[in-house]
Amino acid sequence: MKIILTHEVSGLGTAGDVVDVKDGYARNYLVPRGFAIRWTKGGEKDVEQIRRGRKIREIATIEQANEVKGQLEGVNVKLAVRAGDAGRLFGSVTPADVASAIKAAGGPDVDKRRVELGSPIKTLGAHQVSVRLHAEVVAKLGVEVVAA
Repeated sequence: MKIILTHEVSGLGTAGDVVDVKDGYARNYLVPRGFAIRWTKGGEKDVEQIRRGRKIREIATIEQANEVKGQLEGVNVKLAVRAGDAGRLFGSVTPADVASAIKAAGGPDVDKRRVELGSPIKTLGAHQVSVRLHAEVVAKLGVEVVAA
């Protein structure tokens, strides 16, 4: 099935790309979550608008990405969440939580879709988080999860 990506999907493409995927993957995952729309001749007009929006938001050069990477790695991120007595969280930390904590700590504004958690964060303590700034630049930063 041909689809037009509306957001960046890891391993598949970026917003505005027209890709061919299995029917079930598109119908059950990508389209319902808003990551893609079905490809049509009329939808082809939307591709240019999606690409224009992406150019405004994205980091265009590697130099800009390295600059933002330096800013991110210099930020101490603390995230206060509710936790039980044993240090287990009520729920887990999401990429949106990390992005807002980076902004609150004085770091640059980061899109939540660029934050990659290696595994779900469900315990208190220090954790490593990756932020994909550019195709070739990934910033690694430490996030300290503390009880609220």
